[in-house]
Amino acid sequence: MSGQSITDRITAAQHSVTGSAISKTVCKATTHEIMGPKKKHLDYLIQCTNEMNVNIPQLADTLFERTTNTSWVVVFKSLTATHHLMVYGNERFIQYLASRNTLFNLSNFLDKSGLQGYDMSTFIRRYSRYLNEKAVSYRQVAFDFTKVKRGSDGVMRTMNTEKLLKTIPIIQNQMDVLLDFNVNANELTNGVINAAFMLLFKDAIRLFAAYNEGIINLLEKYFDMKKVQCKEGLDIYKKFLTRMTRISEFLKVAEQVGIDRGDIPDLSQAPSSLLDALEQHLASLEGKKVKDSTAASRASTLSNAVSSLANTGISFTKVDEREKQAALEEEQSRLKALKEQRLKELQKNPAAATTDSSPISTIGGTINSAPAIDLFSTPSSTNSTSKAANDLLDLQPAFQQPLPLSTTNTWGGFTASPTPQQPQNSRSLNVDFDSVFGNNTNANNLDPTDVLGDILKPTVASSPNQSMTPNGQQSHKLVSSDLDSSLANLVGNLGIGNGTAKK
Repeated sequence: MSGQSITDRITAAQHSVTGSAISKTVCKATTHEIMGPKKKHLDYLIQCTNEMNVNIPQLADTLFERTTNTSWVVVFKSLTATHHLMVYGNERFIQYLASRNTLFNLSNFLDKSGLQGYDMSTFIRRYSRYLNEKAVSYRQVAFDFTKVKRGSDGVMRTMNTEKLLKTIPIIQNQMDVLLDFNVNANELTNGVINAAFMLLFKDAIRLFAAYNEGIINLLEKYFDMKKVQCKEGLDIYKKFLTRMTRISEFLKVAEQVGIDRGDIPDLSQAPSSLLDALEQHLASLEGKKVKDSTAASRASTLSNAVSSLANTGISFTKVDEREKQAALEEEQSRLKALKEQRLKELQKNPAAATTDSSPISTIGGTINSAPAIDLFSTPSSTNSTSKAANDLLDLQPAFQQPLPLSTTNTWGGFTASPTPQQPQNSRSLNVDFDSVFGNNTNANNLDPTDVLGDILKPTVASSPNQSMTPNGQQSHKLVSSDLDSSLANLVGNLGIGNGTAKK
């Protein structure tokens, strides 16, 4: 079967209708095509794990749901996508997987649709066991061995004896399950299992590097341990030698399938004399007769073994750094390609960048911008140019020429008291406070409404050519050049001054 099936397209269309982009991407990454999950889909899922508003349990459950399919292709690709997110995704993803009691229940999976289904079902069962063990290991130590800091100041090199003796067996179990995948070069016949094998290969390198550093720390502390601890440490070291042989066979398969020789680390085994020295030290603690060995010979044997294991660790570290450098170069080349593509688009349509980003366009080297619109200007049929400067926001003309002071100014019908000479550039407000606040005898006969309305009226200087209405009030005209006069006329229009409301 090749290409996307009708079921894949229907499922993707359903997720498109419901608007679930994550479910649609998971469906696209786990189609019935006999090839590994596409990189663009995996990159999108990795980005989803880094987004805080993405529901990680929902993402994981979507992948688990795809493993219930009857096709080995869909199930295998679902496991590969999950493994990819555990390695390259945000740590929240593997934390959630570690918090679950069960992950993949595929120990009895079998695809009977064809001969290839029978063969691939075996590797699916082994692969699911490794992913389960990887999550369990994270739950036990609260970190991923493949991402742990390495070196002389790394996590495994700085552990104390008790914690070290409990941690190394966890690495051994995870390494055993990984090596149980047990695939030959002749069985890597399709893109699906090849994608899974590449992830297992990278995990094996990093996991064994942490395992190797734990053994170095163990050997450095071995001759200072108690008898029970020495017994556990000797058993751990013997298992380490066995796993070193198995990992070398795994790396040979990787070399046969076309992985670059520079990406495969070199394994340097410790001298066999170290094992004899460890056994003799334990026998001496148990009170058995052993060969007499000087401290100097024992120290030289230990230093040689540590040096050989350190070389192995350096080889694994170089491979890891080479992989990181390759990933960085790939990302830089991708960014460069995007920049070149963007430049070509701008050359084809140079006006698109400016019109989309800003309202100002540069065509022919000139800047064309629309004239600014005054939102506060009022339309006028005559003298629009001269009146534009005399709007409500520009009152300067009202203060340029001094107005003559009036000797008679009415506040509520009373004559204002004489005021001293005011400066020419300021407007005076002449108020008879005695009349307003009750010191004048005539003010007591006024209606309170009239007094309040008259107080609110500002003092306006009168002019000889100012027209008056028959009732003694000023005409209700808005003076565009005088804000105070305009407000006074508005108050008069509302009828506050005479106490009677106008209809």
